[in-house]
Amino acid sequence: MSTLFHNAPASRPATLGRRILNQGRYETATMLRNGEQLVLMVVMPLLGLFALVATPLLDGMGHSRIALATPGILALCALSTSFTGQGIATGFDRRYGVLRYLSTTPLGRGGLIAGKGLAVLSALGLQLALISVVALFLGWRPPVAGVLLAIPLLILGAAAFTAIGLLIAGTVRPEATLAITNLGWILFAAVGGIVLPAGKFSDTLAGVVQWLPSGALGNVMRAALLESTLDVAGLIVLLAWTAVATVAAVKWFKWN
Repeated sequence: MSTLFHNAPASRPATLGRRILNQGRYETATMLRNGEQLVLMVVMPLLGLFALVATPLLDGMGHSRIALATPGILALCALSTSFTGQGIATGFDRRYGVLRYLSTTPLGRGGLIAGKGLAVLSALGLQLALISVVALFLGWRPPVAGVLLAIPLLILGAAAFTAIGLLIAGTVRPEATLAITNLGWILFAAVGGIVLPAGKFSDTLAGVVQWLPSGALGNVMRAALLESTLDVAGLIVLLAWTAVATVAAVKWFKWN
């Protein structure tokens, strides 16, 4: 009997990569089970797409309604998942002590943040697949080169908004996080340049919008998917927002 136990293989702890993958799966499942987040992630972007195609808001800009609407709606998906969804979830995890507990496990703080990032990418991938299928059915025909260019730009946009969402969730109370992220979603979507091009606003507002992460993401997505070109100015703005928000979140994030 002693020989049997002696020869039994010792259990090994999961690797950090496996822990991050498991945490990412848990975070993704939690997001997809939340009815309110599903409304923001799926229902609102789809309604926005149908509204832009059915109304003359985008007429007179040199492209079809569906061609102009889809890049902005895809950018809106990144905003919904990474900023609003992840911000609210992290804020309430912090309130109930989940963040503090998980940060002391072998997963660690870095692994926890990586898991959240993986969840954002997983949920965003599902959103993009759904929105793209619906847009294709409505007549969207993007250039292949533009699609290949848009994918990393959208991931960068998701990183920027995730960093901003985590900064808010880690510095204010959960109720304030809920209010700020929901209000931010409305403002970014309506007048932030993410859905409607800056050309639809007054000169003053358009000048402000181009410096916002929402306006920059909308601009780079439209440039990629309409013209297969890189909006360098928008890329620089997105990189700056990502860097600043990440540094600020690392410095001021409170785990309890």
